[in-house]
Amino acid sequence: MASGFPALAQDNWPAKPIRLVIPFPPGGGTDILARLVANQVAQSTKWTFVPDNKPGAGGTLGIAEIVRAAPTGYELVMGQKDNLVVAPWLYKSVSYVPARDLIAISHVAYTPICIVTSANSRFKTLADVVAAAKAHPESVRYGSPGNGTTIHLAAEIFSHAAGIKLLHVPYKGSNAAMMDAMAGNVDLMVASVPSALAQVKAGKLRVLAVTSATRSTSLPNVPTVAESGYKDVDVSTWYGIFAPAKTPASVVDRLATEINKVLANPDVIHAIHEQGAEAKLMTPKAFAELVDSDYRKWKPIVEQSGAKVD
Repeated sequence: MASGFPALAQDNWPAKPIRLVIPFPPGGGTDILARLVANQVAQSTKWTFVPDNKPGAGGTLGIAEIVRAAPTGYELVMGQKDNLVVAPWLYKSVSYVPARDLIAISHVAYTPICIVTSANSRFKTLADVVAAAKAHPESVRYGSPGNGTTIHLAAEIFSHAAGIKLLHVPYKGSNAAMMDAMAGNVDLMVASVPSALAQVKAGKLRVLAVTSATRSTSLPNVPTVAESGYKDVDVSTWYGIFAPAKTPASVVDRLATEINKVLANPDVIHAIHEQGAEAKLMTPKAFAELVDSDYRKWKPIVEQSGAKVD
């Protein structure tokens, strides 16, 4: 039966709705960007997309589901650095290899990661966090969207660079972590800028630093971790659309063309920027090369960070 899938996919594709798996809960950065792009492509092409949130295990469950899916062009996933190039080196249960098991269709956006705290927090700067953590190791608790995410690793890399020990509290997605950060149930939250930006703009969260090499254009007044004195910290993340391996090239090309057409629209670029991310066009080949390069690059980074998944 499997040999018939590609031929079926090319006949009058798309002849039915396309499912887009989102490997994190509603409301986080991945969900926001996935739905934004799907809605814009749907408007442009009149195709029907069905977003389907499948959270769990640092975003790896949703990826694994698409790895196993039939390559008909009707099963896609919004992947990111977290679950494609970081998690495989952290989770023993992850057996997929992006270059082997998935086809990169379109890079959507990239974004810095930010370290935030409640607007009422005692921490006004990153130096305050470091001082508190040095005085009482593991007394400062930080929430993340889950074990094995790039965001989790960004916090561990910062901790290593600063010579401190923070206590990691993993959540199943950004929203739950953000609620606890705003309530003061955790001292800090580490998040993608798209996940945190609305609450930052609302004055409910204070951003202490971003972990990328340069400042976020959405948060131009916020210093980088490197500017704060920890020059070895440079972590950001990217998002993109993927399909199961062996999805027909004609379908991949058509999807890439339509998604990139939308991503070149100034209104969409602005909407993505408003979410705290930066749109960036890539061919499927260039995106696949980025994914494979990052997959190889992150093995030693994970090992050196000392991060563990429970």
